[in-house]
Amino acid sequence: MMYALIIDDDKNNLEVLAQMLESQNVESIQLDDPNHLDQVLQKTPDFDVVFLDLEMPETSGYEVLGYLRQKGIDVPVIAYTIHLSQINHARQNGFDGFVGKPLQFKRFPDQLRRILDGQPVWEAK
Repeated sequence: MMYALIIDDDKNNLEVLAQMLESQNVESIQLDDPNHLDQVLQKTPDFDVVFLDLEMPETSGYEVLGYLRQKGIDVPVIAYTIHLSQINHARQNGFDGFVGKPLQFKRFPDQLRRILDGQPVWEAK
């Protein structure tokens, strides 16, 4: 079984992505507050992929990415955001991929397959 961590302050976005992952047989843990990241990592440190929102109330996805890397999390971390203009900034700042919101239901299975196969996915639309 594959596992994903979703970090997004919007509960609707968490739910939609979790359902899309589940439809592809990927279990997920949803985190709406990055301040609780350590607790999640202690309980479930082995993820196959992380989907990370770039803009949250108290921190940015870039800061969370740095923290994940500092903690030794070495899986694809995918910027998952409505801010499509951030694609190049995300690439330059260490993200492993970019998937724009809203997710495209028909395209997501292929995007996820490529991400999990270690292929770069940089798609703003």
